Amino acid sequence: MIISTESELAAFCARAAAFDAVAVDTEFLRERTFHPRLCLIQVGTPDESVAIDPIALEGYLDPLAQLFVNPKVLKVFHACTQDMEVLLHTLGVLPAPIFDTQVAAAFLGERLQIAYNGLVQAFCGVTLPKTESLTDWSRRPLTDQQIEYALDDVRYLIKAYGTISERLETEGRLWWVLDEMRPLMERSHYETDRREAYKRVKRINSCTRKQMAIARELAAWREGRAEKLDIPRKWVMSDEVLVALVKRAPREVADVRSVRGTEQLADGDVHAILMAVDRGRRCPADRLPPAQHARRALTSELESVVDLMYALLRLVAERSGVATAMIASRDDLADYIDHPERSPLRDGWRFELVGTRLDDLLSGNMGLTVKDRRIEIL
Repeated sequence: MIISTESELAAFCARAAAFDAVAVDTEFLRERTFHPRLCLIQVGTPDESVAIDPIALEGYLDPLAQLFVNPKVLKVFHACTQDMEVLLHTLGVLPAPIFDTQVAAAFLGERLQIAYNGLVQAFCGVTLPKTESLTDWSRRPLTDQQIEYALDDVRYLIKAYGTISERLETEGRLWWVLDEMRPLMERSHYETDRREAYKRVKRINSCTRKQMAIARELAAWREGRAEKLDIPRKWVMSDEVLVALVKRAPREVADVRSVRGTEQLADGDVHAILMAVDRGRRCPADRLPPAQHARRALTSELESVVDLMYALLRLVAERSGVATAMIASRDDLADYIDHPERSPLRDGWRFELVGTRLDDLLSGNMGLTVKDRRIEIL
């Protein structure tokens, strides 16, 4: 069923609000725009699944927004980050409370970033088709086949959620998953500060702190320009060109134009770039951004300690059925050696699962050995 009228949407949202949980998915395009363009919203309950047309209902989606912020209705997603981003931009609200089945599955023996098809196969025993994976969801009308394909994304998601939540309850891990959900319900997770955009520029860690100040101004200008034109930021200026301009720190129009890849820039853009570079050049020393260095190299001794910690981590992950990458990375373990008090391994379910064991290992109160070609705890 596809919903394209206000009355249909209001009626469905009223029905959906009667359930404890609904499944949500979106289809969007972002190849040619700064913000993703929402093309379809799928919502599933235990009774029905619908596809909502946000293009036909532009400006009239308030009943859906109210459902998404209803504290009595859990919104179930799979790999929620991009869905949450596009819903926040389009509806102006951030769905809450939420449950992410991709995260939850990692606590039940599945790999950390299990695909939706893999999730449905694992928890519903169903193999889904991939026939419409390259569909242009902005085109209308959508075919019946396209709509059915889209509805599968919530039809089985709500069923998988039921199985997953029951297993988590049985194993006493539901609160572990809910703990991981909290950061995903914060607006700061999806809203970015333009003046922090330079940190995401490729090869920026090759710059000095003074060059970083120029990069901060230039990347912020690029963000604003791309958003105003509603085009991808790389269409304004690629990262490669941005870094080249940062290192050249141009003072004249000719200096900008001498960089290959600036040909498409309008004269006004070039002057704006020069102003941004000048602002960065004049940044006081006490306001320079910190250098974005690659992680320090570990000594051979510390590398061996991290190897031992990682062996313990993998053993705990194998025995518990929690994906290794969900618990910690090698970098997290190296940080734990230097600053255990600041580590997430000191808090919540991670500390319960592995933190105390790491402390015992590092203090010499625990050891590892090999038995029958497998690592065991002494």
